[in-house]
Amino acid sequence: MSDSALPLSGFCDPRFEGVRAAFAANFRERGEPGAAVCVSVGGKPVVDLWGGYADIANTRAWQQDTLVNVFSVGKALCALAAARIVEQRLVDLDAPVAKLWPQFAQAGKQAITFRQILSHRGALPAIAKPLPDGAALDWAAMVHALEEQAPWWEPGTAFGYHVNTYGFLIGEIVKRAAGKTLGTLIREEVARPLDTDGLHLGRPPAGAPTKVAQILAPQSTRGNPMFNFVAPRVAGLPLSGAFGAMFFPGIKSFVQGDIPFLDGEVPAANGVVTARGLARMYAAIANGGQIDDTQFLSNELAQGLIGNPKPWPDLNIVVPMPFHLGYHESPIPGLLKGFGHIGLGGTLGWADPQSGSAFAFVHNRLLTPMLLDMASFAGLARPMRNAITAARHAGALAVPRYGARYREAGQQAPKKRVAGRR
Repeated sequence: MSDSALPLSGFCDPRFEGVRAAFAANFRERGEPGAAVCVSVGGKPVVDLWGGYADIANTRAWQQDTLVNVFSVGKALCALAAARIVEQRLVDLDAPVAKLWPQFAQAGKQAITFRQILSHRGALPAIAKPLPDGAALDWAAMVHALEEQAPWWEPGTAFGYHVNTYGFLIGEIVKRAAGKTLGTLIREEVARPLDTDGLHLGRPPAGAPTKVAQILAPQSTRGNPMFNFVAPRVAGLPLSGAFGAMFFPGIKSFVQGDIPFLDGEVPAANGVVTARGLARMYAAIANGGQIDDTQFLSNELAQGLIGNPKPWPDLNIVVPMPFHLGYHESPIPGLLKGFGHIGLGGTLGWADPQSGSAFAFVHNRLLTPMLLDMASFAGLARPMRNAITAARHAGALAVPRYGARYREAGQQAPKKRVAGRR
């Protein structure tokens, strides 16, 4: 696939021509810098498209193996890694977290369960005490602050999106249960069995075949002393809501330049993926935990990832975006069936078990007029939905599977395979 005016590449089932056209329109009409979209039906990839540029200067073309930081979309990787060790009976969803993590029992948290943490009902969406710049990259400091933090409401009675604390909470539980960091567990228990090098927490290992795109965010380093003074104090207030949940001192500098944010594990916010890797993960979930004749996750647990959440307004972000075990339904009624996770700027990964379909849409735009704007994906939603229905009835035409497969650190790369154009 090619477009005379735009650097687009990839393949798609002809029934998904409307998706290809809408994807191209994002670059031409909405100023999309670099992006990729991948769709699967019945576990088979039927759309695999990418285009634009992977750097701020528009000199490095987006490649089939370009990774991008997808912010909160990475929470889905964390939840699936947790599901894998639940299935291995290393941790019990309904046991108190303090059973594994005794220091967590402080300040009235002794009865909070892992299930409540996974479903954003643990009542710990923010940390009240001021944190120093760079604290988000200091695992021990974040864990200690969460140990001391009291619940913001009665745990289990309501949900409130844990924008940043989610990853540290899950990560510490996982570390104590499995003896591994969440980043290692995602590689070993998610990426390896799915045979993809397109799922990471933070920067991929040295020598990895996948490379990270730059984030298109404002690069100004000018400080704002008034904001720096006021923001931490507002964030620690009980009614700070979404601001308190999202704020960390120094977070702006984390996504500038070479993205220092990716040099640590910030599990709720620094997932790094290819569209192909993310769609493959959701394809397994959408098809009863099975992919390529491999049972990646039990059907029971795969079905239980969404459960039956009630669409009550979120205490932090207000909109009804109900969570179950790490995944949520569509915040826009009727836009999407199934469940998945959306990230800052409009990236997302999604599974629809009813149709056996899954998709991922990723890009590197951030803090532009399209911030928190789903417009670039919304244009893909209708043609994608119609094409999935047609493909299910007439039989999907799978596109070639190419791109980087899972590779152990130090393992030699296989001979390169040249991707065709169409």
